[in-house]
Amino acid sequence: MKLGTCNVKPSKDPFGELTRASRCPGLKQRFSDRVLVMTTDKCFGYCAHCTRKWILGKSKIVETDAELKACVGYVKRHPKVRDVLLSGGDVLTLPDAQVMRFVNAFAALEQVEVIRICTRAPVASPKRITDRLARLLAKSGKVWANVHINTAAEVETCRAAAAKLIDRGIPVSSQTVLLRGVNDAPAKMLKLLQSLSAARIRPYYVFQCDPVEGLDRFRVPFEKAKRIERYCAERIGGLALPRFVADLPGAKRKTPLDLL
Repeated sequence: MKLGTCNVKPSKDPFGELTRASRCPGLKQRFSDRVLVMTTDKCFGYCAHCTRKWILGKSKIVETDAELKACVGYVKRHPKVRDVLLSGGDVLTLPDAQVMRFVNAFAALEQVEVIRICTRAPVASPKRITDRLARLLAKSGKVWANVHINTAAEVETCRAAAAKLIDRGIPVSSQTVLLRGVNDAPAKMLKLLQSLSAARIRPYYVFQCDPVEGLDRFRVPFEKAKRIERYCAERIGGLALPRFVADLPGAKRKTPLDLL
């Protein structure tokens, strides 16, 4: 498969999460200022286009206090790290106490400015976002929520749950995956972005499908993706316009489509 000007062969672990990106049990690092912590291998729903569809259950998750302490120690030894992503799996499949165990462990580090809750819960299980959970997550002042939202209909499903977080001062952003036959019509994408901004959810990224083996049926050609981006940019302001990007193995950043 040719991704832009980069030849990328799809694989089951394109970002080396089982190998080169693994820094200590349950912690991955690809970029100098942020780390990803595997809190669980459970999800509210297992997306067919998931980046980790082949490695969930194989990648080590952080289970014990000793393992969490080791992850915190790794971050302390790397002072450039300012952003911790709590992912997996979906961290909000865990009980509140376990979620806060992770949040509090990293929030206690002065160097950590952002703790990202990477979740599908507001869409797949809106009742999981309780007033109590929102209150707990807001305490440190460091938590952001990144929600995977692909259609305008999903925005309506998650609007009330997202509002509970936003009203507590927790920024909520959407990470969308561009999917053939789902949201790859320009008008559908525009409607999604308008719906997100109306719900006070920041449209953050629109991703090309990652170079994961078996996802060809979902991939949208780059030229079509660029046309969708242009269509949206000509009709909405910057506040509602996300970055359309590809995540490429070995790249030092999420790569904007206009660079490919």
